[in-house]
Amino acid sequence: MPAESAFVSPTQDDLTRPRRLQLLGILCGFTAGAWLGAAEAPTKLVTIGISPMVISLIMVTGVFLARWSLPALVLGTSSVRADVRRAPHLILWALLAGCLWAVANTLTIFAIRDIGLSIAFPLWNSNSLIGIFWGFLFFNELQQAGWRRWTGVLGGAIVMCVGAAILAIASASQGTSGHSLNGVWAALGAGVLWGTMYIPYRKAYLTGMNPLSFVTFFTFGELGMMSALAVSYTGFTPLLHELFAARTVIFWLMLGGFVWVIGDLFQQYAAKYVGISRGIPLSNTNQLWGLLWGIFVFGELQGKSHVTYLEVIGGSLLMIVGVGAIAISSATGEEQKHWKEAAQRESQRYGVEAEYVEARFEGRQAAGEERPSRGTLDWLLVAVATFILVRFAAMARIPKLSFHWGPALALTAALILFLLLCGRKLWRTTRFH
Repeated sequence: MPAESAFVSPTQDDLTRPRRLQLLGILCGFTAGAWLGAAEAPTKLVTIGISPMVISLIMVTGVFLARWSLPALVLGTSSVRADVRRAPHLILWALLAGCLWAVANTLTIFAIRDIGLSIAFPLWNSNSLIGIFWGFLFFNELQQAGWRRWTGVLGGAIVMCVGAAILAIASASQGTSGHSLNGVWAALGAGVLWGTMYIPYRKAYLTGMNPLSFVTFFTFGELGMMSALAVSYTGFTPLLHELFAARTVIFWLMLGGFVWVIGDLFQQYAAKYVGISRGIPLSNTNQLWGLLWGIFVFGELQGKSHVTYLEVIGGSLLMIVGVGAIAISSATGEEQKHWKEAAQRESQRYGVEAEYVEARFEGRQAAGEERPSRGTLDWLLVAVATFILVRFAAMARIPKLSFHWGPALALTAALILFLLLCGRKLWRTTRFH
């Protein structure tokens, strides 16, 4: 028999799966943008006098509950334990990423207080540029991508910078306090930290860890760092007094944390399947959702001049055009070979099984890997998180701020539609691996 007859041709699924994963990653990126944009809506409570530190701490507490209860509900903690046994080094990276997130999230609260939600969103989304740089430098992204994709990604990044500059100019008229420049710097600082935070993300997913596993340890870093920031900035006793005074809005802030986690999970799947150089800009469509919430739900631009409207809307649309250019510049087969080389490098560095890394790279279970299951601990985590939310919901009151229910309900319906469509696609394609 000739030697070539022993060659096993790849199946149709093998040939089309990379493309399907690319499209899935793009969909996850846009879904993440919708949910991450909505998650920032409760931070408007800073305008009624609640401390940015208190808002951030309560939101992170909600994030902590969600990051343990949602993975327990979707796959079960058995999947988390299995991932940790294979790649225990990623626990440290997850804690580091959580610390970076906590500092960045706190900066966004100050930015919203000083320059408003409509302006702050696009400025901290400068993390796209940071992500593109780190993805190329550390993880072989955009290597052998071809001049068209390089042009799409870099051209999109330049357009996003122009849009951000226009919005920074608009902040001078939109700022609600005398600290507009401070708000701009706070938003840009958050962008740098969030862009750097994606280095641990990409290391985790190249090594094969499930996003649902990574976020459970991520949350210890963010809650620990946020607690330290709040106590050092406010003082322990004053912090307790502020938390007690804010008890009627704790539910809304914790709910914002839950919404943020849903968006972040989709963002992490986007980073896994299309890389951070593309996944971050795609999820940064949250700027458009932030604009919609800020203008239609909270009436941020009421009474402003036509010039301000043109600057804010024009700058946002420019940034969306940049994101679109990056989105259509999906990775080719040659570039994905370099991704696999980066994954092999990570597996060899940390001693992770090559078969496990390859399987997770393709969004499937490794051979011999046990199917995830839910146990008593998982249902206990879900029950505790539900009880805490219900308890604070019972004492919640609707805060006294400008709020329009019609647009809020319409945007919420859009969120649910994205969740159902993307969640179904993610399950059918990867079973959340």
